[in-house]
Amino acid sequence: MGNETHEKLVLLKLGGSVITNKEIPKTPNKDVINRIAKEISDAKLGRLIIVHGGGSFGHPIAKQFKIKEGFKEQLQIQGFSQTHQAMLELNQHVVDALIRHNIAAFSISPSSCIATKAGRIQDFYYSIITKLLDTGFIPVLFGDAVLDNTLGFTILSGDQLVAALAIRFKADKIIIGVDVDGLYTADPSDDSAQLIPYIPSHNLKALMHNIGEAKGNDVTGGMKGKILELTPALNANIKTIIVNAMKEGNIYKALKGEKVIGTLIDKE
Repeated sequence: MGNETHEKLVLLKLGGSVITNKEIPKTPNKDVINRIAKEISDAKLGRLIIVHGGGSFGHPIAKQFKIKEGFKEQLQIQGFSQTHQAMLELNQHVVDALIRHNIAAFSISPSSCIATKAGRIQDFYYSIITKLLDTGFIPVLFGDAVLDNTLGFTILSGDQLVAALAIRFKADKIIIGVDVDGLYTADPSDDSAQLIPYIPSHNLKALMHNIGEAKGNDVTGGMKGKILELTPALNANIKTIIVNAMKEGNIYKALKGEKVIGTLIDKE
């Protein structure tokens, strides 16, 4: 790994629907996590930041206690602690798999270095991440329950985190690993839906009404929420590739810059 500070940084987001079974609370997809860890290891990238979602770990508890809406009653304190602890559990599954594949993964809790204001990142102590990257570590962060200067506390989505990190560290590209092949002209379960392989970033707004809302326990807005959160990074001309991380080899190909089925959002 070494101090390859000249090498371009890649940001990889692993969706909660990929690394957990969203139907059963606190159930990791261990085989998928292990396979993706191997693909990351095989890609041998020098500068990489990984962010993962909450899936069946963080979302159900956050939804039950209405953590995203802010601190309104004492009972939520327990829910805030439980949400954060659930995310630490999931993060351990991810980091353990990466370490097993000889990746110098290093877990960072966003709630320890970020405070939001009305749900948006306000204070972010980036210096630790800079030092980790310069030393040759791969930081692994996640969507988290965080303290909020207006709301008391809230949920910080992994997607907002990805955009902030990509802009701060001038990422070469963002890879979003989800459980579908990319963005579609309609709901992917609809027979008429067609995969959109390429979207110029300035055309994104016109397509937003076709992109799916959140389903089930997701408290961070589904595919539409993802794209909205990534908009600052897209506006900063950081290309974004959405791929199906459930399909073997896709994460490896995306990391290596090889041709892969998915949706590329980029400036023309």
